[in-house]
Amino acid sequence: MSKILVTGGTGYIGSHTVVELHNAGYEVVIVDNLSNSNIKILTQLHAITGKWFDFQEIDLQDAGAVQEFAEQHTDITGIIHFAAYKAVGESVAQPLKYYRNNFYSLINLLTSFNRKIDLVFSSSCTVYSQPDSLPVTESAPVKKAESPYGNTKQIAEEILEETAAVTPDLNVIALRYFNPVGAHETALIGELPNGVPANLVPFITQSAIGKRGPITVYGNDYDTVDGSAVRDYIHVVDLAKAHVAAVKRMEEKKAESNYEVFNIGTGKGSSVLEIISAFESTTGEKLDYKIGPRRSGDVEKVYGDVQKSNDVLGWKADLDIDEMMRSAWEWEKYIKANPF
Repeated sequence: MSKILVTGGTGYIGSHTVVELHNAGYEVVIVDNLSNSNIKILTQLHAITGKWFDFQEIDLQDAGAVQEFAEQHTDITGIIHFAAYKAVGESVAQPLKYYRNNFYSLINLLTSFNRKIDLVFSSSCTVYSQPDSLPVTESAPVKKAESPYGNTKQIAEEILEETAAVTPDLNVIALRYFNPVGAHETALIGELPNGVPANLVPFITQSAIGKRGPITVYGNDYDTVDGSAVRDYIHVVDLAKAHVAAVKRMEEKKAESNYEVFNIGTGKGSSVLEIISAFESTTGEKLDYKIGPRRSGDVEKVYGDVQKSNDVLGWKADLDIDEMMRSAWEWEKYIKANPF
């Protein structure tokens, strides 16, 4: 049984990936902060899987601590690296916080696990900005980032590609996510935004349950099906399974090179108004929303070409928008009854 380190393994995507790794027969070690909510997530993971996972609290910015951990865990064969700050607005206000954490943690992992290792990197479709053509493929040009957060993803990919080029024992797959939403079918784990959600779906669920006011649709005059902005939404469980597929690809030595990149999405765009309609029809809850002006920095539409992921990685998204909305709503109701 291979042992996989999951940094940020009690986070939104990380926790779902831990479940899917367990389901696929992997042994998992989680590194994350030891907060009350993370302790609760570990309990929820036990409820879902029946297993208490090996958990270590380590500051990945501390090179000595990461080196000591690596020396104590020589049986780790793979790393899935989620642990990074990810709020776009905060990154604009505090760029050094983002550059320090997101780069130091990655560099310390690469330096300390200086042996044969497979690494899956949590990247983002933000590297494309507003693509020249849609659907956007992995070969599309990486444009100037619109935030320090996006810049950390671009530069991290460069660090990984250049390091892999001179490190034959290092295998890397970077997964460029589109917009993960939804929750586990048990409703025991899901997205826990800090403060006011920056993303659409958690704001929708919080508005529907009475935690937030009306939803603002930022712009209804875009060149889209209904004038509202379009994104590629993917169920978080499908996204988690993509990480397992990436681990298996490297483990089975199927990679065409020791650095590969894949888009992870559905390949279809949905508008803000379509998401609102899907939530209402799936849950029976009526949403209060209003149309506002366009928001500075928003991309009009972006969705991915996922043919490479389907054909080469052997992965595809199975869960549809209705399931994304249903599971997100079940999770919102669960955390109202069982606060974290």
